[in-house]
Amino acid sequence: MNISILLPLFGILLGGIFLASQAPINAALARSLGDPILAACISFGIGFVVLAAISILRGSWPSGTAIAAAPWWAWLGGFLGAFYVAIVIWGVPQLGVVSTVAALIFGQVVAALVLDAVGAFGLPVQAITWQRLVAAGMILGGLVLSRAG
Repeated sequence: MNISILLPLFGILLGGIFLASQAPINAALARSLGDPILAACISFGIGFVVLAAISILRGSWPSGTAIAAAPWWAWLGGFLGAFYVAIVIWGVPQLGVVSTVAALIFGQVVAALVLDAVGAFGLPVQAITWQRLVAAGMILGGLVLSRAG
C-alpha cells in the first residue's frame, strides 16, 4: 500500500480509537453532571469551539453565499451527530463500550449498504453484494457474541 492509502487509513483508525474513547468519557461527564443531554451539549460546544478556531486559523470560514448554496439536507449532520453523542452517552453505561460500538458499527454498515446502493447524497452507486452482506452479518455476529458472555 502506498502513502495515499495509508495516511487516510491511519487517520480513520485513529478516529475510531477516539470514538470508542469518547463514549466512556462523555458517559463519565454525564454521571458528574447528572444529565446525558447536558453532557452531549457540552461535548458539542467544546467540539464547536475547537473546529471554529481551526477553521478561522486556516482562513476557511465560509461566506454567506457558500452557506446559502448548501442543500437543505447538508444541515442535518449536526442533528445526526447530536443524536449519536446523546444516545452513546445513554447506552454505554447500560451496554458497555464494546456492545455499544458494535451496535453503532452494525447500524453504520447497514445504512452504508443502502446509501451506496441508491447513490444517496451524490455518492457513486455501489451494489449490495453477497460479500458486503456477509461482512454486515459478521458484525451482527460480533454484536450478538459481545452480549452473550
